[in-house]
Amino acid sequence: MAERGGRIAVADGFLSLWRDLEPIGRHAGSGGYRRFAWGGADGECRDWFRDQARARGLRYEVDRNGNQWAWRGDPERGDAVVTGSHLDSVPDGGAFDGPLGVVSAFAAVDRVPEGGRPLGIVNFTDEEGARFGVACVGSRLATGTLTPERARTLRDAQGISLPQAMERAGRDPDAIGPDPERLARIGAFVELHIEQGRALADTPHPVGVASAIWPHGRWRFDFHGAANHAGTTRLEDRRDPMLTYATTVLGARKKARLAGALATFGKVAVEPNGVNAIPSLVRGWLDARAADRPTLDTVVAAIEQAARERGGRDGVTVTVTEESRTALVEFDTALRDRLATLLTERHGGAPLLPTGAGHDAGILSATVPTAMLYVRNPTGVSHAPAEHATEDDCEAGVTALAEVLEELVCR
Repeated sequence: MAERGGRIAVADGFLSLWRDLEPIGRHAGSGGYRRFAWGGADGECRDWFRDQARARGLRYEVDRNGNQWAWRGDPERGDAVVTGSHLDSVPDGGAFDGPLGVVSAFAAVDRVPEGGRPLGIVNFTDEEGARFGVACVGSRLATGTLTPERARTLRDAQGISLPQAMERAGRDPDAIGPDPERLARIGAFVELHIEQGRALADTPHPVGVASAIWPHGRWRFDFHGAANHAGTTRLEDRRDPMLTYATTVLGARKKARLAGALATFGKVAVEPNGVNAIPSLVRGWLDARAADRPTLDTVVAAIEQAARERGGRDGVTVTVTEESRTALVEFDTALRDRLATLLTERHGGAPLLPTGAGHDAGILSATVPTAMLYVRNPTGVSHAPAEHATEDDCEAGVTALAEVLEELVCR
């Protein structure tokens, strides 16, 4: 593709688009991606999005929260059909989570005839929350479920605040906040995403339709103990927060299993983080998900109670902070059924799939009619380099998305 920043030739189909974006932010050692919000690789991805919009003569905009938009037709009409996803990643994440939806959006829009309702493509900022700890920052700010005051307090592991990161990337952090006028442009939102599981893997169907997203959230557990010398402090004299943390991790797995839920401590920070030092603080982040709100609440409460009980025996103080929570998302029934019927008529089936994974589509669902398509993932792996979709299935996803968009835009 020609240089970024100028007008470029429209790439020839999905694979050309995919191969142009694919190298950005890929770590040579892990093979995974490190595209963190407002960082260098994320900026290159944002440049790629801007260039693809301009190459097509689309109206390009960046909203107050840093979300990127590309419009065909006049979105001020208020009935636009929008598709897209995100371009940021988890640490050493896979290539497909997020970018598949954005690349497929451009490839699909290229196939939709002109006329009818306005058509838009979006790249939501900081969906993964890998840098600042809160998922779906761009869509949460736009819908008002994350307040500007809270967002401005977010900091990354280096102590850089969200406002500082935005300023370094050339954006105005003072402008962030709810954006009802922009959301009012959207008559329907359809997000295509790699399947994060194997529900489609053993079926003949490369594409499925989302039915619901489980309630889920993130909680920070702070285990406060007392730093001391690892080689001289007797075991009975220690106030070791690592011991309480480790027991809590094991307990979380058991309590989730018994409830049919999911609970994961996937991120940890230790102070002072020395090999020969007993920690003074262990900070762990719990990701918990369940099929319904009461089960989720019960599991998290049980994990917290077990942590405090163990902390009492270890001389460790435990504090728990809820960082984010998303309620059960049931996608717009009429829109979901319309998509499923269309794809079944044309391709012989489109299974309805629930998921435990959160998405920008889930955040938007309370504001606009929203639906999701999933592309088959033969490995079932996500948030890791082994995440995969075949070229044929990616092409099937683009075809399905194009057919859906044409149905919504032109009929």
